[in-house]
Amino acid sequence: MNVISRDEAIKWIEEYISKKNLIKHMLATGACMKALARKFNEDENLWELAGLLHDIDYEKTVDNPERHGYISLEILKDKGLDNQIIFDAILAHCNKKPLEKNIEKAIYAVDPTTGFIVACALMHPSKSLDGLDLDFMIKRFKEKRFAAGASREQMKSIESLGISLEEFLEICLEAMRSIKDELEL
Repeated sequence: MNVISRDEAIKWIEEYISKKNLIKHMLATGACMKALARKFNEDENLWELAGLLHDIDYEKTVDNPERHGYISLEILKDKGLDNQIIFDAILAHCNKKPLEKNIEKAIYAVDPTTGFIVACALMHPSKSLDGLDLDFMIKRFKEKRFAAGASREQMKSIESLGISLEEFLEICLEAMRSIKDELEL
C-alpha cells in the first residue's frame, strides 16, 4: 500500500491532462480532501492524493464515461501506485462503487463542490476566492440554475459525515484559498 508525493502526483496529472481548468479542478479537489482529512483526523496525504488523481483518466474517458475511474486505476497501477484506499475513492467519486468509507463519501461530495466554488468566485464582485464568503455561496446554492452542473444533492451528501453543508463549504473555500495562486483565482 504505497503512496507518492504531491509533486509526483502533479507530474502524473500534467502527463495525462492537457486542459488547464481540469488540472485546477484536480488541484482544488486535492486541497479540499486534505482539509477534510484534517477535520476527521484521517491521513491527509492519502486523502489529498485521492483528490489530486481522481480524474487522471478524464481526457481518455470523456467520450466513454462508463470507463471513467477504471482507466484511472489502470494508469495508476502502470505507474506503480498500489493503494486500494485511493483506488476505492476514485471509483466511488464516479459512482463505480458504493460510498462506504469516509474518504469515499468525502470525495463524492467534494467533486462538484470545487466547480461550484469557482463559479461563485467568478460571479462575486471581487472575482476571487478572497472576496467570497459563505452567505454568497449559500445564496447561489439555492439558485438551481446557477452552476447547474454542480449537483446540490451530491454536495449535500457531506452531511452523512456529520458536518453541515455550511461548514463543508467553508472548509473547501479555505482549502482552495490556500492554493489560490495555483488556481489563479
